[in-house]
Amino acid sequence: MTDVLGVLVIARNGDRTEYYQDPKNYESSYTESTALGAAESHQLGSFLRSTYMSSSSPSYIEKLKTDLVDTHEVHVHVKAGGEGTVIFDSAIALLQGLFPPNPANKIVLANGTTVIAPLGGYQYVPIETVEPFNDRSLEPWTDCPAFEQHISNVYSSPEFKATAQAAGSFFGAVRDYVFGRPTTLENAWNIYDYVSTELSHNKTYAHRLPPTLVEQARGFADYHENAIFSDKDVGGIGNLAGRTILHSVLNSLQRIAFNGDPLQFLLIETSYQPFISLFHMLEMTKENPELASIPNYASALAFELRRGPPPEDRDFVRIKFKNGTNGDFETFHAFGHKNDISATEFIYKIRNYAITSQKQWAAICNSGLEGGWFQIGSQNEVSSTVFAILAAVFLLGMFVLSKFVKNARAKAQSTRIRLADDEVSQSHLPQSPYPNYGTLLNVRPGIVPF
Repeated sequence: MTDVLGVLVIARNGDRTEYYQDPKNYESSYTESTALGAAESHQLGSFLRSTYMSSSSPSYIEKLKTDLVDTHEVHVHVKAGGEGTVIFDSAIALLQGLFPPNPANKIVLANGTTVIAPLGGYQYVPIETVEPFNDRSLEPWTDCPAFEQHISNVYSSPEFKATAQAAGSFFGAVRDYVFGRPTTLENAWNIYDYVSTELSHNKTYAHRLPPTLVEQARGFADYHENAIFSDKDVGGIGNLAGRTILHSVLNSLQRIAFNGDPLQFLLIETSYQPFISLFHMLEMTKENPELASIPNYASALAFELRRGPPPEDRDFVRIKFKNGTNGDFETFHAFGHKNDISATEFIYKIRNYAITSQKQWAAICNSGLEGGWFQIGSQNEVSSTVFAILAAVFLLGMFVLSKFVKNARAKAQSTRIRLADDEVSQSHLPQSPYPNYGTLLNVRPGIVPF
């Protein structure tokens, strides 16, 4: 099956500075991109270009414009919450590798002058950022009471407690290298992130860190994140990260399959959490337990839509994963299949678990708690409510003020001394049949004011 119709790529951000996540609710701290992270993402972009935009590649998308980007064929979604700044920077670097500068990116002016885009024909690919306050598809786990309860349940489980007890010697050994950070299994992610970040960026720290300590930290962090972002039930709350991004996966595959839709390449730049959930939901971890872990920086998960060979006229989904900057794509199979899975079967098996709207996410996260809809509704809903309250207060104030002015004028009129000449009869003036006509709105016929 060499006829690739299109592809969806989910990519993780590149290297960054230390990044803290609260172990109880995954609220995060600020972090910044590094030159290493930009280089990693750029390398991934170049790899994707050679895979899908080179005519010599078996995964070549034949109908995709490869020299100058066609923004109808290529869409980019970028997570804006959590590590948002780093993820955005990683997306920019990836796109520089995917669509490098091209001198053909130029324009000829009316006076005959030819102007080439900056940096030798830099290509500006539009990016759609996904903010958690109005779209939970890329960060559904924060501000979610049900997920916080899931985290608490994981920590109180017998398996987690037994693992924490067995890890006592490691946490005792690493205490001198994390400088006051809690050395518990609950904090395993933050311990690993600090140790690995310092190991990469701090030469003095790298020379002092004992051998194998970072590998042990990585092992416990993998265990921790896999327990948090997976679930025994495919539709369980632990798979929330996979269930929300799944809607974009299925929707993009259907769009690529439809001949009237120009979409052929969708890039979703995000963090590591959805990878873990999707690997479990698609049952890929059963045959490949190494996938039940944190993917490396600049990893990529690809869903290729391929046309079957004659005489079969069906579309198939091939799943590939590349763990970091080293190596090539490796093919994995979903739901126990030994080969590519038909697109119809793939969609049928998984579509009922996808979370497709903000309201559905809110209902799952609140578990029916009263008042939850208003508290975690979109920012527009909150703003509209506040505006309505302010408007009501303003109108009430205007009503009270008008009453006060009217009474004051009446009182002044009754106490004013009148002269005989002040009384002027107005009976001779023409009378309008509409005494309040001057206060009516001037509206066009057929338009009702509201």
